[in-house]
Amino acid sequence: MIAVKAEGLVKRFGDFAAVDRVSFEVDEGSIFGFLGPNGAGKTTTIRMLCGLVVPTEGGATVAGFDVAREPDKIKASIGYMSQKFSLYADLTVKQNLAFYAGIYGIPRKKRAARIDLALGIAGLHGLEHRLTGTLAGGVKQRLALGAAILHEPRIVFLDEPTAGVDPASRRDFWDLISELRREGVTVFVTTHYMDEAEHCDSLILIYSGRKIAEASPRELVTDVLQGTMLEVSGPPPQEVVERLVADSRVRRAQIFGLTSRVLMQDGPGASEDLQALLAAAGWPDARVRTIRASLEDAFMHLIELEDERITAEGGRTR
Repeated sequence: MIAVKAEGLVKRFGDFAAVDRVSFEVDEGSIFGFLGPNGAGKTTTIRMLCGLVVPTEGGATVAGFDVAREPDKIKASIGYMSQKFSLYADLTVKQNLAFYAGIYGIPRKKRAARIDLALGIAGLHGLEHRLTGTLAGGVKQRLALGAAILHEPRIVFLDEPTAGVDPASRRDFWDLISELRREGVTVFVTTHYMDEAEHCDSLILIYSGRKIAEASPRELVTDVLQGTMLEVSGPPPQEVVERLVADSRVRRAQIFGLTSRVLMQDGPGASEDLQALLAAAGWPDARVRTIRASLEDAFMHLIELEDERITAEGGRTR
């Protein structure tokens, strides 16, 4: 079944299109990732889906309800964790959960059990009486997730839930997301972290308000980056990229830290061909090794293609 469906979603602020004709479907019980850089349109899209912002054009349904005509029904059916921590710093953990239980209209006789369950899911037993403002960033995020699922929603929207959180806390948080999925909850998560995106069942890559790709993480890498990915170390990476980018055997070349990554046309002699190209360019001692292409490689390649398309069209009118 389809939990979320968007068709040609557009949101304009004056002449600026923050979201530009975005369409997708989210399967029930899946982790759906919305991946893109800051300013790509992720938060605006999620706010439209949560019934907080009315689309300029297009439409969407969430849990079977229309985002434009039935926003109140959507708000009652979903859990939403905003990008900015929104719980009360001067209340304790348990007081925050009790407050949100009242907001969600959970019957009083069920509140204690739901709060206890949320504490357990978020790993917060023993911290019930701590002031929320004194909690570490990762613990606050777990508390915010616990508050978002108090009323047992079947769809949860998480807007960059681990932004600014340390790596260990990010891993713990994604363990919680995986547990929600195992319980049949649909999780819609926005992120700009590539390692997080790899946990998703399916992904949309959004850039400058437009959807530029949609697939599973594995499919994105294998379908987009067809060829042999090689890493070059030794020569200045910027010079390597400038020299190789025009060669017909090179599908893509990009700086990657102190090295360069080169996607060659597939073939048994791809590494030897690249070594010969480097030698001809004056780097006979350059080190070349075959590496596994990553989701970040695919994402950067798609962004480059989109930028080239925009330039060819004379710039984007937004």
